[in-house]
Amino acid sequence: MRATVDREECIGDGSCENIAPRYFELDDEGLARAVKNPVAEEDEAVVREAAEACPVDAITLEDEEGSQIYP
Repeated sequence: MRATVDREECIGDGSCENIAPRYFELDDEGLARAVKNPVAEEDEAVVREAAEACPVDAITLEDEEGSQIYP
C-alpha cells in the first residue's frame, strides 16, 4: 500500500502524524506529507487509521497495483 497527502486539501490537523509518525509529518508550512512509502504490511492498519482520522479526507491510500482503496 502507498499513502499520499493532497496538500491542497490538508488543513494541518496533525492527527495523521500523531497516529502514524513513521509515515506522516507536518512540514514547515504546517501541512502533512507522507514520509515513507510503501507502507510495511504490518503498519497498514495504523496508516489506514491515520487516513480515516483525517477530518478533510486529504489522505489517499492505494494498493500495490495503484488502485485507490481509501477513501
